Amino acid sequence: MLDRLSSSQEDLESEELREDAETTGCTKIGDCHDRQIVTVTGTLRTVTLRPRAGVPALEAELFDGSAALDVVWLGRRSIVGIEPGRMLIASGRISMSRGRRVLFNPKYELRPLGRE
Repeated sequence: MLDRLSSSQEDLESEELREDAETTGCTKIGDCHDRQIVTVTGTLRTVTLRPRAGVPALEAELFDGSAALDVVWLGRRSIVGIEPGRMLIASGRISMSRGRRVLFNPKYELRPLGRE
């Protein structure tokens, strides 16, 4: 109880996200390795439009309490429901780009708004 009172809001949210990943049977982002096929869950921290090689690309940072992962949809300028603060489950093959985990064009499922 004392730990919860002395923890920051960010620490508490991270703990809840880690517990959520365990209950849904998803892999923790911190445990993901290059070229591994995974299913991860978390909260979108940021969503930006960042072209790659002249092609539009929607990029989002997914955080699950253990680590962050970049989710990239190539050829997309926007996707309805993909916004900061939204929870989702994403599946695909992890790759490493500039030392960060990246998931390109994943299969994804938006989590219901009421669960957040």
